[in-house]
Amino acid sequence: MMNGKKVVVVMPAYNAAATLERTLSEVPRDIVDDVILVDDASRDNTIEHARKLGIKCFLHERNWGYGRNQKTCYSEALKLGADVVIMVHPDYQYTPLIIPAMANLATSGLYDAVLASRILGGTALAGGMPGYKYVSNRVLTLSQNLLMGAKLSEYHTGYRAFTREVLETLPLWENSDDFVFDNQMLAQTLFFGFKIGEVSCPTKYFDEASSINFKRSCIYGLGCLKTAWQFRMQKMGKGDYKIFDPKGRGLKHSDSDYYTDQTVTCE
Repeated sequence: MMNGKKVVVVMPAYNAAATLERTLSEVPRDIVDDVILVDDASRDNTIEHARKLGIKCFLHERNWGYGRNQKTCYSEALKLGADVVIMVHPDYQYTPLIIPAMANLATSGLYDAVLASRILGGTALAGGMPGYKYVSNRVLTLSQNLLMGAKLSEYHTGYRAFTREVLETLPLWENSDDFVFDNQMLAQTLFFGFKIGEVSCPTKYFDEASSINFKRSCIYGLGCLKTAWQFRMQKMGKGDYKIFDPKGRGLKHSDSDYYTDQTVTCE
């Protein structure tokens, strides 16, 4: 609990067996009420590790993608009664040690969403972020801020917190099942008038940490620019996109037939 509100950490996982325990060891359990892991059909024994560590876990029957993984994460967190949901990648690229700072901002009533920015502290390159990713991050962020009228330090961190109100309002089921889901969700958060706060976060790049390749990074970048342009067109009344439709499908419309509860071994 933080400020009298229930905090749930969700971990979208894919081949995270080697780093899961290290990540979980830094989760402050005096603040975090529950931890949920969703395995997107990993090829390793992520689920078995999650069970041994006492995590509530769910398994996608096939590899649906990072975006669909988050849809499952947030849906299950809301079912547990979460007031604030914090997404932490189980690949140990981001430290869970700053969860208290993020939870405090998200439960204070001052912010509806909180991002852990790798850029604010100026340590992204020192943490091993590839040069081309750093440059792309800065160029994309500048372009998105201009198109969407915002002033975020970065849009591309995978470490973020959302209040229940945000998760129940956004038409998240209209979003992509792939990596651009992250960016669409932030664009929606801004579009629907929610307040976003940021905290500085160190990051680590190493062999076991997940990362998309150059080709997929380019596809993701183009998707981010497309999302920002759609945001601008919708705001100007010159577009009609489902991801910004207040009547669009949200998590309550989600179909749970594609995954199973694996918290205990299925007989």
